[in-house]
Amino acid sequence: MNRTNNSEMEFTVNHMPPSDDKWLSVMSEEHVRSALRFHRSFPQYEVTPLHQLKKMASYLGIGGLYIKDESYRFGLNAFKVLGGSYAIASYIAQKTGQSVDDLPYDVLASEEMRKKVGQTTFYTATDGNHGRGVAWAANHLGQKAVVRMPWGSSETRRNNIAKEGAEVTIENLNYDDCVRLAAQQAADDPNGVIVQDTAWRGYTDIPSWIMQGYGTLALEADRQLLAAGVERPTHVIVQAGVGSLAGAVVGYFANKYKGEEPIMCVVEAGAADCLYRSAKKGTGKTVNVTGKLDTIMAGLACGEPNRIGWDILRNHARGFAGCPDWMSAKGTRMYGVPLAGDPTVISGESGSVTMGFLASIMRYPRYADVKEALELDENSRVLLISTEGNTDPMRFREVVWDGLYGVRHRGEEPV
Repeated sequence: MNRTNNSEMEFTVNHMPPSDDKWLSVMSEEHVRSALRFHRSFPQYEVTPLHQLKKMASYLGIGGLYIKDESYRFGLNAFKVLGGSYAIASYIAQKTGQSVDDLPYDVLASEEMRKKVGQTTFYTATDGNHGRGVAWAANHLGQKAVVRMPWGSSETRRNNIAKEGAEVTIENLNYDDCVRLAAQQAADDPNGVIVQDTAWRGYTDIPSWIMQGYGTLALEADRQLLAAGVERPTHVIVQAGVGSLAGAVVGYFANKYKGEEPIMCVVEAGAADCLYRSAKKGTGKTVNVTGKLDTIMAGLACGEPNRIGWDILRNHARGFAGCPDWMSAKGTRMYGVPLAGDPTVISGESGSVTMGFLASIMRYPRYADVKEALELDENSRVLLISTEGNTDPMRFREVVWDGLYGVRHRGEEPV
């Protein structure tokens, strides 16, 4: 049964036996650099900002707080296009027997390449951001996209996908059932290909490419931290739906800093906390979450883990948390109304939960055990990723203007 939106956070330290870690190589520096070279070939490419929140770091009692702001990515207000575009390019490279390094944007988008590849329809399921990224990439490369969205998806997000030329519908299904629908429709289409950021038996190439595409933001952030005088972050806190982004980010830093990895933590929506439940079980086997997965964190409302991302997280994440909706709403408000001198960050509900999580464990005594488990103190230099901007304006106003899921401390004062 799903916990209610106003429930408490759940946290577990990772005490699972390690696997053979065979999937860590997916996020090698070589693979990630290849993805970054590809993304740089797009005329829309710019490095997204890394904000330093000095006053907030002092308020929370940590040494440094750095926010990778993906609301600027390719003008699409979210990071997801990184994965979809690189996966489509890698699929075309495989189909034509070429290296993706030899297929920059201008080659992929050329009339010659379209004639060579023929017409392909890329199918996917999404809450909004991933589907928009796939539709945008397919549109720019002269291909088609079909997008299936789960129940409760906003019309704003549906319309944004439709503007990219995709066929898009909102189904009376949860996210994971939409994935199965899209996969079946792709299988039934002679020209269909499923582009999904989750993996299952026999379907690992495209999810691996998507994760490598996400690696672009991790590599950018790592370089930006170095430029800011931070040799490596001591902590990385990353949000998860199926775990593709989390696995990508954790995998990148685990590869880059072997032997001295940052302490890395994964947070989810409490209504769809399949990774937390899997970690709590402690065997290494995954636990699915079913039902409607009702949460304001639409981008994290996924109940079945990506097996590739999960294997990386199982071996390299320190802890896992299932977070209530109020924690996400708190993060959105803290970003949007910063302490004097700090930059404003516009972060949607799925982008802000890591901020709400960090602030809560640093300021509320009832989470002191989580703070201790993650070894957070005045020397910590923490990297967070705001994965989306204001992608659902109505919900954003409800959170920021109307105080949706406001925090009540039940008589407890923050420290």
